[in-house]
Amino acid sequence: MPSITATARPRKSVGSQALEPPAASSNLVQMLIASGYADVRAIGDQVCAVKRFNFTTAVVVGLDDVGYQRRYCYEHQADARAALLAWDGRGHPSGPWIKCKGAGIDLLNPALC
Repeated sequence: MPSITATARPRKSVGSQALEPPAASSNLVQMLIASGYADVRAIGDQVCAVKRFNFTTAVVVGLDDVGYQRRYCYEHQADARAALLAWDGRGHPSGPWIKCKGAGIDLLNPALC
């Protein structure tokens, strides 16, 4: 089986620690990378990644082959990437995320209110 990298394009420096590929199928990782996701990694039993949206960059949580559970929207890509790298999957990721969105979720960052 060929090796799969977790990032489809060169990374800007967010630290010297490399992100580990998730414990998910290589087909899922390939699909996510082809769909524009970067820094794909497993946090606990969830697959997470960074994705650019129209006006924000998000840490996307709970990815699978049909969608995701929620996303944390950041103004700057560097903040989203750093938050994903530092996050252990408990609570909310760090940094200045603006909003958490998902099925039935529409949460403003309490630290910014």
